[in-house]
Amino acid sequence: MTKTLERWTLADITALFDGVFACTYHTRLIKGGDEPLYLPATSKTPYHKVIFARGFFASALHEISHWCIAGAKRREQEDYGYWYLPDGRDADEQAAFERAEIAPQALEYLFTQACGRAFNVSVDNLGGAVEVDRAAFEANVLERAARFEREGLPLRARAFRRALSRFYQQGDTLEQAINAGIEALGTAALGTETLGAQAAD
Repeated sequence: MTKTLERWTLADITALFDGVFACTYHTRLIKGGDEPLYLPATSKTPYHKVIFARGFFASALHEISHWCIAGAKRREQEDYGYWYLPDGRDADEQAAFERAEIAPQALEYLFTQACGRAFNVSVDNLGGAVEVDRAAFEANVLERAARFEREGLPLRARAFRRALSRFYQQGDTLEQAINAGIEALGTAALGTETLGAQAAD
């Protein structure tokens, strides 16, 4: 692991993600601009891109969480085929946003724990006319995280959390942590995701 003052570097998180998933899933983690984005592979770019915002470590974990939940069909579409409503959502739109965000943020919470970092939920509606119940949303996220622990994480999420835990908690080298993540993928290397909780299509 890198020095304590540089414990959570973009180089490390990118190396862990790419090391575990680049070969099997042809997917790479990319530092982006103001907005995160998922881009499937094209004829010009032979790998999928999980693009996180502005070099923020937490954004990287959040976007990885979305990718770990997205099923194979979703991963063939830009931003997984979802239409994102920006800040300024009304009550119904905010409720729909929070329902869609509970599972990804629950995984993000587990990833953040594995890194030894503090987690903060994101209600992400800065210009909205509706008051957001942050505490209630956080409780839902934590309950979903507990359910993941009881029922099992999606395969890719389980593999990535193992790599994070080995690197940040157990002191493995990047190579050792990546190998542990690859081992956790198991039969995924043969093109199946039948182990553990299923990803959403």
